[in-house]
Amino acid sequence: MRLLLTSDTHVPARARRLPAKLMESVREADVVIHAGDWIDVATLDLFESWSARLLAVHGNNDGPELRARLPEVALAELGGVRIGVVHETGAAQGRERRCAERFPGLDVLVFGHSHIPWDTTAPTGLRLLNPGSPTDRRRQPHCTYMTARVAGGQLSGVELHRLPRR
Repeated sequence: MRLLLTSDTHVPARARRLPAKLMESVREADVVIHAGDWIDVATLDLFESWSARLLAVHGNNDGPELRARLPEVALAELGGVRIGVVHETGAAQGRERRCAERFPGLDVLVFGHSHIPWDTTAPTGLRLLNPGSPTDRRRQPHCTYMTARVAGGQLSGVELHRLPRR
């Protein structure tokens, strides 16, 4: 199973449109995971129409319409891997401990908010992934998203994709 992980698309506030490479990867994925801050309902509609399956949450910058359609936390079992999605996880310091305590039954937690790519594993085995942002690099050298695979109850092949500068 091919996964695409993204967050913080911020259309149209940070970009007029989503990068073509990201949307190509959306079409190729079996499951698209979006960790919030859509900003625009049309972007959610686009992802819903282009994704084979969408697992998504709302973020702190998403208004009432998006909050009505998306949960704060999304949970799913994909190929035997228990995955959670949330927008915010708090400060980087202590993140692994806090998330492991908040989500004890998960194998993987995908989050956003910071726009900073993150890939760590808590002592409990919980893998924390932040794909960054495909439209707003903030203090990072590139805009980014991630892909991964799930097979045999294992997450593998996690890859951070750097997008060309606009």
